[in-house]
Amino acid sequence: CSMQGDGGGDGYGDQQGNGYDPEAKEANAVKEVKESKTEETEEEEADEAEEVKPEADEAEEVKPEADEAEEVKPDTGKDSEKKVPDPRPHLNIVFIGHVDAGKSTTCGNILFLSGMVDERTIEKYKQEAANKAGESWFYAFIMDTSEEEKIKGKTVEVGRAAFETVNKRFTILDAPGHKSYVPNMIAGASAADVGVLLISARKGEFETGFEKGGQTCEHALLAKTLGVDKLICAINKMDDPTVEWDEKRYNEIYKKLSTFLKKSGYKEDQMIFLPMSGLMGDNIKERKGTPAWFTGPTLLDALDGINVARKADGAVRIPMMEGYKDMGAVTAIGKVEQGTIKPGMKCLVMPTNNKCTVTSVFINDVDMQFATCGENVTLKMSGISDEELKKGYVLCSDKSPIPAVTKFKATIHLIELGPDRPVMTSGYVAVMHAHTTSEECEILKLYETMVIQTKKKEKNPQFARPDSVVVCSIKLARPTAVDTFESSKQLGRFTLRVDGRTIAIGKITELPKSASTD
Repeated sequence: CSMQGDGGGDGYGDQQGNGYDPEAKEANAVKEVKESKTEETEEEEADEAEEVKPEADEAEEVKPEADEAEEVKPDTGKDSEKKVPDPRPHLNIVFIGHVDAGKSTTCGNILFLSGMVDERTIEKYKQEAANKAGESWFYAFIMDTSEEEKIKGKTVEVGRAAFETVNKRFTILDAPGHKSYVPNMIAGASAADVGVLLISARKGEFETGFEKGGQTCEHALLAKTLGVDKLICAINKMDDPTVEWDEKRYNEIYKKLSTFLKKSGYKEDQMIFLPMSGLMGDNIKERKGTPAWFTGPTLLDALDGINVARKADGAVRIPMMEGYKDMGAVTAIGKVEQGTIKPGMKCLVMPTNNKCTVTSVFINDVDMQFATCGENVTLKMSGISDEELKKGYVLCSDKSPIPAVTKFKATIHLIELGPDRPVMTSGYVAVMHAHTTSEECEILKLYETMVIQTKKKEKNPQFARPDSVVVCSIKLARPTAVDTFESSKQLGRFTLRVDGRTIAIGKITELPKSASTD
């Protein structure tokens, strides 16, 4: 691939053409330099003449408009003309929780309160919502854009939207809460840095979401595995007539949920609890109707105060969401999990080992000089076809590519197993979800189990039961690009799912010595 990409360049290919005359070319170049110099001196003389005039200030004020006009032109090829990314850190937030917890409504209100949506658009959505899902759904329509989502009042795909605070930039990932769409939610959470777990405080709704079969617990577990280290637990619908900002109800939910989250591996300093109303906007940007008993931060203040550790100086790692052709240009979409990506960079796509070159880097459709980790990027590529850029593949630097493996050693936390297979043994088959990839897998061997409650360990066990930690080796159906948890957290953790249920969460501890990286 790389030979095709490099062969058609300027140097060698030009000299093959008819009538190539190096002397004539040099003469033309000298002539162009002279002409440009005379133009520059004329401009300088004109500037000096303008300085004498009293209206010089006005003339200078007009100049930026000319620059802006130049920026609009599509042909801005040079790196110097490309923009430098905003220095404020960028975080992806995934909004998760049981169906009808108010995720899309809260996301819509955040965009409205941070000035991303105007009053006129809100009025339009109010009228549309009254005719379709119900009047109180109007904020949700900002995120749920498809007709299916609007009529059902359910999120199906992961919606995306951006907003800013004083210190940070955010991209909202509004994940579906319905059980049928958990694979879509996994795709959203795998790109997230921070999770906002929305819980409905309404009588009956919290209980439904929290009990077995509810999505509150499963989403929180998945978020933890997929690398969401900070979780804001927003207890929503506190203004509901069945709650009326009752402190007892808030404390009841806080106790049950914090106990469960600690079992799932969240530490005290990784969780922030707060009450709010997504529809009324209480405690989102300002306290508004929040009662005096709650003294903590608003939702946006809590988000603004979160810091995420990055590995900006590491080798480039970009798990891809998709690859396609845009106006003839081969394009890839993903999130920079590690390193810094620049135009002109030589890269490898793993596990297929295809060589390619990044020609342009875009953040929110703006052509950039570079993008560092944490950014969602759209990359224009050369030397590769769009069919060779698939969801789950990882774009990495050609100097130190990510390993492509068919087996690895891992530590997994068994959560629950189906009634048809109540214990895990070697030969157990599941689907592994890691970063943006999903692959069929099989448990090869159990090395050790530890029952969480009793801390009792057993070497070389025959089987493992739920609520235990298992050290095992896993075999994959096809070569897959992953890394150890120690080398790269985001690329070294995974979930195991069977028949639409999450059975285990885990991290990769060891790769085979023969792991293919060349």
